[in-house]
Parts: sequence; C-alpha cells; structure tokens
Amino acid sequence: MTVGAVASRTGLAVSAIHFYERRGLIRSLRTAGNQRRYDREVLRRLALIQVAQELGIGLAEVQAVFATLPDGRTPTRKDWEAISRGWAADLDRRIALMQRLRDDLDGCIGCGCLSLDRCAIFNGEDILASSGQGAVRLRRAAKRRA
Repeated sequence: MTVGAVASRTGLAVSAIHFYERRGLIRSLRTAGNQRRYDREVLRRLALIQVAQELGIGLAEVQAVFATLPDGRTPTRKDWEAISRGWAADLDRRIALMQRLRDDLDGCIGCGCLSLDRCAIFNGEDILASSGQGAVRLRRAAKRRA
C-alpha cells in the first residue's frame, strides 16, 4: 500500500504515518524508485496505536508492547487480548484517579501553591512543602487506597 492509501484507510496524516515509522512502530519497504510501500498489516498496528492514544497510553508503552512480539509481527487477536489485559489494571487505576479528581475538583489537591482561597485553610503557611513536590495530598490518598 502507498502511504496515501494507508492515510486514507486510517484517517491519519501522512506526516503521522512517517512519524510512527521513524519511531519504529511500523515498517515500510522501498520500491526500486525509493517509494515507501506498506504491508496491509500496518493498518492493524496503526489502529492499535490510535486506540492506545485515545486511552492516554503513550507511544513508549506501545513500542514496548510491540517489542514483545516475535519478529516484529503484527498483533493477533490473542496478542491483543493479552495486551488489553495488561493495560486494563493501569486504565482502572487512572479511571479511579480521575473520578477522585472530578469529585474533589473544587477542593485543594495539596500542591503547595496557595493559589485557591481555600488553600490557606488546607495548607496554611505552606506546611505541605516539607512533604515533597506536587500534589502531596493526592499521593497520600492514593497510597492509603493501595
């Protein structure tokens, strides 16, 4: 398949396809005229990449999953089932975190910024600064739940 045909089938920009190829996520062959040609299996790889990105899974994680496949082959149905099981626990953790953030969005997350009116109550004189950087209260709550 030409890069234009792959772009048409996947809805991706040609530049995105080239980017994924440079990252080693997909491969092409070159014709005698040095034009890229892709096997049809690249469509499955690109679909998996698109699903992963929709779920917030980074390209490094996708690349790590692809690296586990023998000879760089395209994931089969069985592979996809294993991959999705591997991602499920992380997705469940992130969903729970996002639900907690949504539910407490109007409250302090313990970042030490003192930018919200309520922060002076929750973090008077920036006492959480001695507990570390970032969302200290959020990390504490996550540890308690674990």
